[in-house]
Amino acid sequence: MRPATLGYLFDVPLRLTPGAPAVIQGDTVLTYRALDAWCNRVANALAALGVTAGSRVALMFANDWRFLPAFFGPMRLGAVSVPLNIRMGDEALAYVLDDAEATVLVAGADQAERARRLASGAKRIAHVVADGPATDGSLAWDGLLAAAAPRLRRRRLDPDAVCMQPYTSGSTGKPKGVLLAHRGQVWNADIIRKMACLDETERAIVAVPLYHKNAMIGAVKPLLLAGGSLVILPGFDPVEVIRAIDRHRATYLTGVPAMYKLMLAETAALARHDVRSVRYALCGSAEVPEELLVEFQRVFGAPIAESYGLTEGGPVPIANPRYGLRKLGSCGVDVADARNRILATADGVTECGPDEVGELVTRNPGLAKGYWRLPEVTAAKIRDGWLHTGDLMRRDRDGYYFFVGRKDDMINVAGENLYPKEVEDVLLRHPGLKDACVVPAPHATKGEVPIAYVVARDPAAAPSEEEVKRFFLERGAPYAHPRRVVFLDRLPLGGTGKLDRTALRRRAAALPPLESAR
Repeated sequence: MRPATLGYLFDVPLRLTPGAPAVIQGDTVLTYRALDAWCNRVANALAALGVTAGSRVALMFANDWRFLPAFFGPMRLGAVSVPLNIRMGDEALAYVLDDAEATVLVAGADQAERARRLASGAKRIAHVVADGPATDGSLAWDGLLAAAAPRLRRRRLDPDAVCMQPYTSGSTGKPKGVLLAHRGQVWNADIIRKMACLDETERAIVAVPLYHKNAMIGAVKPLLLAGGSLVILPGFDPVEVIRAIDRHRATYLTGVPAMYKLMLAETAALARHDVRSVRYALCGSAEVPEELLVEFQRVFGAPIAESYGLTEGGPVPIANPRYGLRKLGSCGVDVADARNRILATADGVTECGPDEVGELVTRNPGLAKGYWRLPEVTAAKIRDGWLHTGDLMRRDRDGYYFFVGRKDDMINVAGENLYPKEVEDVLLRHPGLKDACVVPAPHATKGEVPIAYVVARDPAAAPSEEEVKRFFLERGAPYAHPRRVVFLDRLPLGGTGKLDRTALRRRAAALPPLESAR
């Protein structure tokens, strides 16, 4: 049974197993009964501050269990939760607060001072609720919630109303508020729960940011719906994650490729701790190298499955089933009730055949209702009910999708379309390389050509640039070979743990044009 609204996502386990652990962080263990009471207290406290249906409540938290009642509580009033990416700069966060027209800002202890500073310049913020002592600039979380009742009279809420408004990263402009509705978000949580076969026996480690979709749809929402438990870590540290798996006998992981690579590199910690309690892991938010899937299975003794999603898109319209046929390198198949098509980039209309590369468009119950106060952007991205994702995919004859890259990442080498993943996949077959990212660099005659930023498995025995180029030329198309190979200690990561391809593009764009490299 699915709950009607996201604020009551864990209604079933609350009724069936109210005393079971829902959230664990350090010495804090919240049962489903306690988590429900906290959500009700948040709702009652916000109502006393004037929050009503449609009000925007902004959330500034690092990985803290308090984020969960602060996230679900406003929804029980019909208000809209606006989770903030705290790794954004102050200027970007100030823009989001004003754009969202948030009236209340709720912050964790380590964000309290920053929240008060940002709120002082915000147009609509009337109250700051922060964990820690009350000040002239904020109300104390503990004091406010201690005075609030742990029970709440349920309101009649519209399942199709907006429940949350996350903001995109703004890599191609100012951050955009994405309007997500109750019914669609509950649907997607239920679909992921079913495809991953999650039940009340599962215990997930959550080390990715709680405000990001990887944590929310990869673990938080489906686990709470299923009656499982969440172990929240303050952030990602590969050794701490390995230690937490052992300590809590965790069965399930969610993360991004870079995180799993760093965990697999911690051979000493893996030797000290038992990680064989892990039954299954989900990997998303970026393309996943095949070598990573194989190595994870070998070390953890558990399958790792790739999925595909984006904030506006469901968020997950494509995923691998836990059991049955899985294909290395594929991000999965259509999830139930989702319709996905691949359209030719030349005209954006013609549907591609098997194994032809085109843009993914999706239509499903979790699709965003649009972008907050951006009707032109909404009309451009969502056409006739289909979201045009900007992501390039191919689909094989069995219906399995393979992520190729972003349309924006495509490299045009003298008229030949080249996708970075094609080059990266070949480079990662080199036994001396453990990581690679390919981006375009200016070229005097070809317009642009690929260059590769790579990380050696053993810096003391790293292959030379010429050896890497030769390795590729023996296996890949000549026009696609990287004209430069730059060795780094590690590839840069963005705020959510994903590869920061934009930073490497900027770095490559600053290079002098290549003239002699063919």
